[in-house]
Amino acid sequence: MALAFNNLRRGNKYQLRNHGEVFDFLVIDIAENDVYKLKDLHTLEIYLLHELLQYGKGKDYDLIEL
Repeated sequence: MALAFNNLRRGNKYQLRNHGEVFDFLVIDIAENDVYKLKDLHTLEIYLLHELLQYGKGKDYDLIEL
């Protein structure tokens, strides 16, 4: 069962599966209005959570803590 976004905590690692893609990330910061700043664990790229979900949630959507 997927975690809710309000369960994400700064400093913890998570895995997001959506539309056939898998993202492993670390939550760097949580700003006001639930803006989550993430760091990819493999490429070290920094992005926002809403960028990963801009096309909606697919049938395979899952969010788990690593």
